[in-house]
Amino acid sequence: MNDPISNNERAEVLAQALPYIKRYTGKTVVIKYGGSAMVNEKLKMQVMKDIVLSWLIGIKVVLIHGGGPEISDLMEKIGKTPLFIDGLRVTDKETVEIAQMALSGKVNKSLVNLIEVTGGKSVGLSGVDARLIEAEAKDEKLGFVGKIISIDTRVITDLLDNNYIPVISTIGCDKKGNIYNINADTAAAYIAGALGAERLIMMTDIAGILKDKNDPSSLIPEITVGEARTLRENGVIGGGMIPKVECCIQAIEQGVRNVVIMDGRVPHSILMELLTDEGAGTMVTGGKQV
Repeated sequence: MNDPISNNERAEVLAQALPYIKRYTGKTVVIKYGGSAMVNEKLKMQVMKDIVLSWLIGIKVVLIHGGGPEISDLMEKIGKTPLFIDGLRVTDKETVEIAQMALSGKVNKSLVNLIEVTGGKSVGLSGVDARLIEAEAKDEKLGFVGKIISIDTRVITDLLDNNYIPVISTIGCDKKGNIYNINADTAAAYIAGALGAERLIMMTDIAGILKDKNDPSSLIPEITVGEARTLRENGVIGGGMIPKVECCIQAIEQGVRNVVIMDGRVPHSILMELLTDEGAGTMVTGGKQV
């Protein structure tokens, strides 16, 4: 079958990407990936190709992942029923051990392996390694669900300086050695802020922030922190989008230049966001309110 794209067209696409490559070369971009965005192996491979290509053109990529479905699957395999309160997993001692196995073992190493076979150099970490994420219990009724106290980015910057892609599972610990499961969106916001990232990309299962949640064509391409707060107060931003938008605001207030919420199920959405005018999803910026 003949390639539908000619060599001239391919060269033109690359030439048009040059200004964006110049903009991001040497900059840090944090990508949050996981859960509903990791819907199949083919799509995961496309995401890893985007990440490796971004790394090859000089972007310092940090990949942070969740894996709620994998935790639930492993719990069910051993006969344990997942329980949630206000969208947060109730995490007893056995459940946090399961979460650590699923996230820091299965999910983390599978993503590292995909990056490596795609041509990248990657090292998998959890928040426990080098005490990257220090945490404490968020709420007694939730058990070992963590609230972030501090981020130590030294192990991340060491890896970036040595041209590796850090892949981080969001398991944290306290000074006594207790292990905590931490919301991946929240961890991504804190880590991106601590790194002073140029951009945080939040990969989800929706197109971005919508004026009408039932109308994908009502996507808001760009919004300020102040405008996002107004939409939340007016009920336009609701449900599961509220904590994601709060994480975006948190990241910007901690020093991230801008945050993008986008549909991680769309092929090559990372490259569309970084290397084209149109971008992908909704960009949240500080605007005049920060």
